Amino acid sequence: MQTYIGKNPFTDEALPVSGEMVDLQGERFYRISNVDQMRPFFMSLVSDANHWMFLSSNGGLTAGRKNSEYALFPYYTDDKITESVDTTGCKTIFRVGTTVGEQLWEPFSERYAGCYRITRNLYKNRYGNTLIFEEENHDLGLRFQYQWQTSNRYGFVRRARLYNTGAEHREVEVLDGFLNLMPHGVTTELQQTRSNLVDAYKKSELLPRSGLGIYALSAIIVDRAEPSEALKANVVWSMGLGSPTYLVSSRQLQAFRLGKPVSGETESKGEKGAYLVVAGLSLAPGGQQAWTLVANVNQGPSAVADLDRALCDPAPLMEAVEADIRAGTRRLLGLAAAADGLQQTRDELRTMRHFANVMYNIMRGGIMDHNYDLEKADFLPYLAKASRPVYEARQNFLSGLPATFTLFELLDRAKQLEDADLQRLCLEYLPLKFSRRH
Repeated sequence: MQTYIGKNPFTDEALPVSGEMVDLQGERFYRISNVDQMRPFFMSLVSDANHWMFLSSNGGLTAGRKNSEYALFPYYTDDKITESVDTTGCKTIFRVGTTVGEQLWEPFSERYAGCYRITRNLYKNRYGNTLIFEEENHDLGLRFQYQWQTSNRYGFVRRARLYNTGAEHREVEVLDGFLNLMPHGVTTELQQTRSNLVDAYKKSELLPRSGLGIYALSAIIVDRAEPSEALKANVVWSMGLGSPTYLVSSRQLQAFRLGKPVSGETESKGEKGAYLVVAGLSLAPGGQQAWTLVANVNQGPSAVADLDRALCDPAPLMEAVEADIRAGTRRLLGLAAAADGLQQTRDELRTMRHFANVMYNIMRGGIMDHNYDLEKADFLPYLAKASRPVYEARQNFLSGLPATFTLFELLDRAKQLEDADLQRLCLEYLPLKFSRRH
């Protein structure tokens, strides 16, 4: 089905907005062609772990892990996320050498609307854990894509690719990365009511040896006269562009747009954090260049040091990231399968819709794992937290439990003790997995 809305600024012809299933990167995706001709709409990216990511179809986003207190980008409402696309999240700028001089191209930005003939498409895979934004510049003969995926171990993975679709060799200077990165330790309430104060405490650092960006607070923001060290940080790193110039702030964005050289940064204080890489690319006709950025939250000193060392040998690290992404997809399919989320019909779109419905249902309500068997390793911490007196008084009962048991077995054992509190707590125990607010 096609609807015709919007017009080409050069020819005044209608641009078709259409949706269809396509093959891309070895799997099936649903593609919306000319997505920029639609009003921006909101989406989410699912994962098998505790990631959350909400995106606007224009590229604006917020993301983090566990809950909104562990945000990578500011946690705002839909309208603010859509409006902040130019200042928060992904930012890519190309300076393209042509026969008439250097041309500036800023994909997914409205700064240069009408300057080029462009096509913007949006892709989401059938499992909902890969999202691709694409812009093709027909005048420059270039196509740019970036995609989001998740890794339980490494965080959020953004892959970028630039294709030369024209007949001429292209020399391209690229600036690519993230804007308005959050440091660790900022609560949602603090960011939404005192964001300017939060900026004053921000500290962005770069480890030059590895190109690892570290985003932390100079101190945890508290309204008390007491020391409060910030011992954790959010991190970003990249690979695939050789030895780029790194920026940890957005101060030199305009200089790059104006064709001026930029100088590397290793520290920025008192302003919004960024992670940007600047490099030169040489693309033959039909050629392409790919690079990757990875970001994670809530990293302690030892985790940062381990990542800094691992980046000294990037090939094995990238293989580990790829393997963890694939493992995450397998776990996601396993979770959906346990709730009868996998089906196969002739109607591919209906099959995808069923998978998505089941996935969002179990994300909200959770799922009973291992055929409803209960685990002693999970039950004991629950009981200790629910009632310390009962937990301490019934150590003999708890030590006698097997490693796994059914709910009926647990209730039968509890009834033998004639302990009303223990029976109540056993009845209240609901070991749902995978449920989360986000």
